[in-house]
Parts: sequence; structure tokens; C-alpha cells
Amino acid sequence: MNLGELTGVKLLGVLVLGAALVTGGLYFTVFKSQREENATAQTKLQAKLRENAELEAYRPKLADIERQLASLKQQLEIERRIVPDEKEVDNFMRMVDGEARKAGVEIRRYTARPFVTKDFYTEVPFEVEFDGPYYSMLGFFDRLTKVERIVNVSNLLVATVRRPADAHAKHSYQYAPNETVVATCLTTTYFSHDLDPGAAPAAKPGTPVKK
Repeated sequence: MNLGELTGVKLLGVLVLGAALVTGGLYFTVFKSQREENATAQTKLQAKLRENAELEAYRPKLADIERQLASLKQQLEIERRIVPDEKEVDNFMRMVDGEARKAGVEIRRYTARPFVTKDFYTEVPFEVEFDGPYYSMLGFFDRLTKVERIVNVSNLLVATVRRPADAHAKHSYQYAPNETVVATCLTTTYFSHDLDPGAAPAAKPGTPVKK
């Protein structure tokens, strides 16, 4: 077709028809694809808005949750000090010896006893021999009840300094004038259950700490 032969009206009609065909082609190709992408993006946006709205309900509780987490961490640290998860036999002996000095009693001997393994913890007992004034001995036991570590005292035997063997003391010593009693007891501390029950305690059985 020669466009030059067409009249003005017919030429306008041909141009309008061509424009319509091009527009239709774009509508069903480029525009349709763009609409589908926009619809998909809108769907994702709506989903994200709903998710944000759901999470927004927890915003007032966030500070409370953070406080609870901090409290739980603090409790965990306290529990680790009370029942450590590492071998701290030396520290335990130093702690008991320090409380004895503060109370005014003299520890003569630590004797390690076999570990006792339970489901969630391990018992580590020591036989302790000491001497001092009677009320200092009571003060020593009172101080042990207030330390961070769990310390259980059992099998207490008390005798006079004149007859220390009645308390199963291993030796006699040159006691100070104010000392009135000699005692032996079993002190037990605890470690978490992952402590190797076959590991030997730091103190050798029968080794005196002081003389």
C-alpha cells in the first residue's frame, strides 16, 4: 500500500489502527509483565507489613525479655560459683583454710577421700583435722555455711587437746595455751557431673597442710 495515495482521512485511520496494534502489543507483553511483577511485589509487601505488625506487638515486652535474660545469666554465674564445672580442688582447700584462719582454728591435715559420682554432680570429700578454742571451732563451721561454694560437714568428732586420739587425730601437736579441742570432720564440696571422676584430687591422702 502506498501511503501517498491515501486521502487524509484514510491515512489517519491507518495511523490510528497502527497505534492501536502497537499499544495492544505492549499491553499484552511489556505492560502485562510489569503488572505481574508489581502484583508480586505488592503481595510480598503486604506479607512483610503483616509480619511487622505481629512483631510490633512484642515491642513493649522487649525490655522485660532483656531483663529476664540478664537475670538468668546472673543466676547461671551464681550457680557456677556454687557448683563449679571445673576442677577447683586447690581453690576449695585454700578457701577452707582461709576461713579457718579467720575463725582462729589451726588446720593440720586434709585427707582426700574417693570421689562419689551422681547423676548431675560429683561429690569430692576431704577429711579435715584441726584444733583451736571451742568457740572458734563453732565460728569456723558458721563461716563455712556462708561461703559461696556448697560445703557439707559431717562425721564430726571432737576431743580435748589432752586426748586428741579420741577424735581420730593422726598426731599430737604443741597446742597453744588457749586451745581446748581437737576435731576431725568430713568436708564435702561438689562439682558438676562432667568432672572426670577418675581424676586425682590435688591433695594427696594423709598429707598435712600445716604443722
